[in-house]
Amino acid sequence: MRFNLVDKVVSVEPGKMLRAVKNLTLGEEYLADHFPTFPVMPGVLMLQTLVEASSWLLRVTNDFEHSLIVLREAKNVKYGTFMDPGKQMLVTVEMVKQDGPLAVLKGKGETEGGTTVSAQVVLHRSNLRDRNPALAKTDARLVEHLRQQWEFLGGLTVPAPTTSTKDATP
Repeated sequence: MRFNLVDKVVSVEPGKMLRAVKNLTLGEEYLADHFPTFPVMPGVLMLQTLVEASSWLLRVTNDFEHSLIVLREAKNVKYGTFMDPGKQMLVTVEMVKQDGPLAVLKGKGETEGGTTVSAQVVLHRSNLRDRNPALAKTDARLVEHLRQQWEFLGGLTVPAPTTSTKDATP
């Protein structure tokens, strides 16, 4: 089973910040077991929502340069309020730094004004062709699939970098 936990990207500033939403519905099959009489979103899936949003920020920032982005480390993970069906989590992730294949981001999920999860995540970016050049076509297919998924999530047009006109003369 594959989870796509980010339902919609609502705003993005490449290299800086991304906001997304996760709507929790009773139809999500893991809720039948977690817990049958008190269905709530598991904490690990709340954290995964932050990781997914962080991955989207990296992809957009780097123009989908990498086909693979994986969680390397999660630090200072804190959980607050429960997330039960019918609620929406607003996820905000911010870029802290990028260093080679690693990127550090901090994120927070909020439901009805209360924090549900917060963490700092370290993500690792790579391509399959880095290990085997014969997999370059697979990288291209993965990137194309990710671009299509981005469109589905809201397809926000990424703003072009602006140049300062402060010193320009009319």
